[in-house]
Amino acid sequence: MFDFTISELARVTSAREISDLSWSERVVSGFFSDSNSVIPDGVFVAIKGERTDGHLFLNDVALSGAGLAIINESFQGPIPHEFPVLVVPDSIVALGQIARWARLTKLKATVIAVTGSSGKTTTKDLIAGILSKCGQTVSPQGSLNTDVSMPITILSANSETQYLVLEMGMRGLGHIESLASIAVPDIGVVTNVGSAHMELLGSTQAIAQAKGELIRALSPTASAILNADDFYVTQMAESTHANVVTFGESVQSDFRATDVRVDSNATSSYTLIYGTHSEAVHVKLRGEHNVSNSLAAISAVVVAGVPISRACELLGEIDQVSKWRMEVTETAAGITVINDSYNANPESMRAALKTLASMADERRTWAVLGPMLELGPLAREEHDSLGRLAVRLDISHLLCVGTQMKITHLAASQEGSWGDESHWVETVDQAIDFLEEQLLPGDIVLIKASRSIGLDRVAEALITGNLSKVTGGPAFRPSTENAVLPDPREGGNS
Repeated sequence: MFDFTISELARVTSAREISDLSWSERVVSGFFSDSNSVIPDGVFVAIKGERTDGHLFLNDVALSGAGLAIINESFQGPIPHEFPVLVVPDSIVALGQIARWARLTKLKATVIAVTGSSGKTTTKDLIAGILSKCGQTVSPQGSLNTDVSMPITILSANSETQYLVLEMGMRGLGHIESLASIAVPDIGVVTNVGSAHMELLGSTQAIAQAKGELIRALSPTASAILNADDFYVTQMAESTHANVVTFGESVQSDFRATDVRVDSNATSSYTLIYGTHSEAVHVKLRGEHNVSNSLAAISAVVVAGVPISRACELLGEIDQVSKWRMEVTETAAGITVINDSYNANPESMRAALKTLASMADERRTWAVLGPMLELGPLAREEHDSLGRLAVRLDISHLLCVGTQMKITHLAASQEGSWGDESHWVETVDQAIDFLEEQLLPGDIVLIKASRSIGLDRVAEALITGNLSKVTGGPAFRPSTENAVLPDPREGGNS
């Protein structure tokens, strides 16, 4: 982490300092916004959010050893005695100002930023996984991709960092533009444009406009890594002065996958063509959709200077990315659990169902699905088509969870010869009860929904529980007290 003096931070943010001026040259290092995760001598960025106000915990972070707090001038509450504080109009804006200044004046690393409707976290993880074997690399865990978490990731780097890999989420037009102005990427990657955030922006064109803000922000010396198989992404090449590099299965791709093969474990292999060079690539992550994510990652790291043979070799060693993304666990009860419960949109749902189907190998397959959020007027159509796709893929059983999923359940029940194969329950607890009664050793269970639905609890019950129907032991009932809830400022799709 970079070291700063309080006076430096006051100057960069044009802050008003309410404290003893003798503290101006005190050195602080590390930034955090969670009062439960204090960094000794670190900077607490107090944020007034939807659920709580960080300003209310100033005394707690001071007693826990924080070195400084950045607070909003609108805060009228007490400030701990002898605790340095910088007062700014907006603490989130000030955090971004500090991160941008550090990136431009202190950071020597190659900065890679990834966005897209789906696959951006997995692509970010693959890029970081390769680069971490090539030099000191900093990247966020999970989907830390907001105007709070992304600057904090930048500020967690130091002068020895060689690669900084960032993820950029989107909450509306102009948001990625703002993040890009802070990060100033050397390489920008767009995985795809889909229907996630349709409720927010209203059209695929508007979503493409928002995702393309990353590419439009790149300098002429930077590189744009674009998905040649996605019409909306390819159009972004016309709006950038950066060097454009493409990936995909299209013959026009600079990095092209040919002879794609998917085995019974849903892992993929293909031949990568780059100019006159060809490489055999094996992707251990489950699902054919990870062919595209792996191509994006290889493209980015080769542009960053990693030899292509080495990049392909290192990618083939990665078998795990951020949690709850196609995590495959073989339980003691003999059930295969595919936990993809982090988030969901139509594109990632279809990919997950196809992966489940490819793993069947005469075993019973279960798709335990919850609703996809933020689809706006597309919600009914997309949930209906989801049920019909499950039938066409010959999934053995579909378990729909939640009121919104009645559409999916009815669509599956009315499609083809299906009837009793589709089931609906209202709550997560009911889903756990139902599966306890129905699952048998050898079954494969996919669990997927938008994050706030909480289907990760189903995966937890299957993985850690002692299901009586399968093992003959007592039934497992997970507590709801410690259920994982999403941070509304974080997240995005896979």
